[in-house]
Parts: sequence; C-alpha cells; structure tokens
Amino acid sequence: MHTFLRSHLVAPRTHERIELSADGQSVVTAGVAFPIADAIPVMLDVRTRSENYVEHYQTDAQEFDYFEEREDPATEHDERRVREAIMRRLPKTTKTVLDVGCGRAWVARDLCPRGITVCSMDVSMTNPRRALEKYPFANHCALVADAFALPFADQSLDVVIASEIIEHVPDPRAFVHELVRVLKPGGSLILSTPYKEKIKYCLCIHCNRRTPLHAHIHSFDERVLAGLTPNDASVVCQWESFGNKVLLFLRTYPFVQWMPHRLWRIIDSLASLFVNKRAHIVVEWHRR
Repeated sequence: MHTFLRSHLVAPRTHERIELSADGQSVVTAGVAFPIADAIPVMLDVRTRSENYVEHYQTDAQEFDYFEEREDPATEHDERRVREAIMRRLPKTTKTVLDVGCGRAWVARDLCPRGITVCSMDVSMTNPRRALEKYPFANHCALVADAFALPFADQSLDVVIASEIIEHVPDPRAFVHELVRVLKPGGSLILSTPYKEKIKYCLCIHCNRRTPLHAHIHSFDERVLAGLTPNDASVVCQWESFGNKVLLFLRTYPFVQWMPHRLWRIIDSLASLFVNKRAHIVVEWHRR
C-alpha cells in the first residue's frame, strides 16, 4: 500500500485508526477488514455498499471507457478550459490532492509531474486501477471509497478536486460538507459543474420511467452552490462562470484553441457581454 495511504487512511464514518494486516492484504479497524486489491484499498463500508448510486457507478465504469480519446475536438477543447480553470485555483503550497470521481485521471497526469501527491478515488475499482496503470508515478496512489464517507481524518488534506461530479450525487449538501471536512487550514475544495443546466430526460426502455440524460440529477448556479457552504466561519466560497454557449455552438475552437487561458477568458467574457449564456461554473471552498 502506498506510503501516503498508510499515513492518511482512517476508517470511513468513524475515523478510527487503521492497521495493515500481517499479510498485507487488508486494512483493519475495530474488527472490520477492508481488502486491498492491486495496491488499492477498498474502503466501502456496509452502509455505503448498499447505496444504489454506488452500484450504478460501479457498473458505469465497467460499461464505458472513461479513458478513450475524445472524437470531437470541440469537446476536448471545452474540457481543457474547465481543467485550466480548476488548476488556476490550486494553492501554490499544495502537496496532496484527493481526486474525487477520478474519471480519466487527468489530475494525476497533470499534477504528479509537478511533485504533488495525487490520490485517484472512485466508488468503482475500474477507474482507479486504470489510472495507476496509465500514470504509474511514484507519487500517485488510488483508493476505492465513497465521497459521502471519506476514509480521511478531519483537516488532513491540502486540496480536494471534484470535477463534473456534484450534478450526479444524491445529496449535494452532504457531498460538499464531507469534502470540506478533510481540508487543512489553507486548503481548498475545487469543484466544477455545468452552469444552469436544463436537465433533459428520456424514457428508459428497461424500467419505462423518465430517466435524466447522462445521470445529471441536479442543476446549479452560483446562488445554489454558495448555499451549500458549511456553517463554518473559517470556510469561504468563491466562484467563476465561463464557457460562452454561443462560441461553443459556433464551434470557434479552431480559432481560440491556441490561446493561453487568460487570453481565451477575455474573448469568452466579451462574448458573454452580448449573450450572457455560460456553460460551466468552477467553485472553490477555501478553509482559512
């Protein structure tokens, strides 16, 4: 098991101290053993394993390849700008990052070469395992855990990143509160999500019920997101919305993809003066 995990993991929910088993195949706390598979601890407790969303995203990771290259260059450019907006908010003192819902593991790809330790986390084993295979940095580790029951102590991590995750979770307030809980003083939770998204539905052929497309079950703006801030005077919330939808619709990426982020943001902001429709919002909760 990675040294970062050895020094930081605690039991989910109870936050009791854990110990590595004698054979190195599990971590144990209060008589409960959590298995280790391919150097990845699986820290899902009984309550977590019974949640419907856990089974859904475990199956989702098996059925769909999160690591495949984007076929549409416009989509790739749009996602790149979201990543850049997240990285601009990374505190300069960052040493440890928890990537919640790690997906393509771009956080590890971008930050591990800078000497930052990244833990790629998901409720499935599929994506964390592939993340380690694709980015086998010495300062990259992986974890299977639930974002609503993180196996980390209070105020133990520098940064938590949750990119395009909150629109999928059953309880956004509890989600934010749990991620903020583990932030050290000076640490940040940096989150991205679609901005003022109109949730669309289809009729599921299996259950014959209305089903939200892409499993997006919530829509957010700055007011809703700021309202999720924990009642803690040390935690402050900031945000920025961007990604002019007209520029996206007109597929302007061939003309702007070469621009550095700051210059692209100027063009994007100017477009929004004429048509104020934006696609993304990045929010940061910072613990002072």
